[in-house]
Amino acid sequence: MIELNIPIRLRRNRKMEAIRRMVQETRLTPSDLVAPLFIVEGEKQRIPIGTMPGVERLSIDLAVKEAKELFAQGVHAIALFPVLDPALKHPEGKEAWNEEGLLARAIREIKFALPELCVMADVALDPFTNHGHDGLVNEKGEILNDETIECLIKMSLMQAKAGIDFVAPSDMMDGRVGAIREALDDAGFEHVGILAYSAKYASALYGPFRDALKVRLAFGDKKTYQMDPANAREALLEAALDEEEGADILMVKPATLYLDVIAKLREQTKRPIAAYHVSGEYAMVMAAHQAGYLNAEKVFYESLLSIKRAGADLIFTYAIKQVLPLLCPFQLNILNFDQRQN
Repeated sequence: MIELNIPIRLRRNRKMEAIRRMVQETRLTPSDLVAPLFIVEGEKQRIPIGTMPGVERLSIDLAVKEAKELFAQGVHAIALFPVLDPALKHPEGKEAWNEEGLLARAIREIKFALPELCVMADVALDPFTNHGHDGLVNEKGEILNDETIECLIKMSLMQAKAGIDFVAPSDMMDGRVGAIREALDDAGFEHVGILAYSAKYASALYGPFRDALKVRLAFGDKKTYQMDPANAREALLEAALDEEEGADILMVKPATLYLDVIAKLREQTKRPIAAYHVSGEYAMVMAAHQAGYLNAEKVFYESLLSIKRAGADLIFTYAIKQVLPLLCPFQLNILNFDQRQN
């Protein structure tokens, strides 16, 4: 056998779990994760979402229970998405700022039951409009920017009154972060944060989410306001403008196909960065898992770890339940060892 002189052997740092954990550069923890919850009217309602296996629409009472269980496991933030009765949808999305509507009641009840939990909610009109777009539409089918911002302000103030911790404008209208910040401050809600969907791409990966919300586009697409997937410099400009206007957290959406954007943004800003591991990213893995092609839990863990490694501070994901058992493998190994000894 040939004798080799290899003074630097990197495998020495990989030979056992204890050492691998000790030198691990990126760590994924439950507090890095944000759980999206779909809310419906009624009580004891648990409605499976066909295109997102394992994810359900929940009535407020069950959403409270879900939030408590997640909080007990170290997940300290949720994002609420209301699923509206079609009869309540309107061209101007007026239900979006109803202080007795589904979203407002969900915010109030969850914050009352669990005040330590960080509660977020999107600010956008698409769940509330009958045309499915994020803004107001004129007779030419154009999405109106400035007129939409007036609606977003009303929606943000409603959420603030209900007790929200972060409003999350996801509409991609120009100038909305600054307008919302000014309105919140003028109304005495300086403590309410803004998590801006700064680089939200016009992605093909949102289909299952729209199915979950029962949102259908009556015409066209969202390319006149959401970003072109080809552009990265534009994402940095969008984020810089949102930061200048007062955003507290900046988001990139989707996540795994845009790791380069997350990494570039991490170099540009000192603000916290959020990334949205979106419905399509979740659904693809679950479909492959159900077909026996891969292990969903391990793929989700690797995916979320890569998002964190790229520079995200928090990750919105539907895969929380799959990855939570994998976040402390060393502790699990100790537990298994103790059980073997007993």
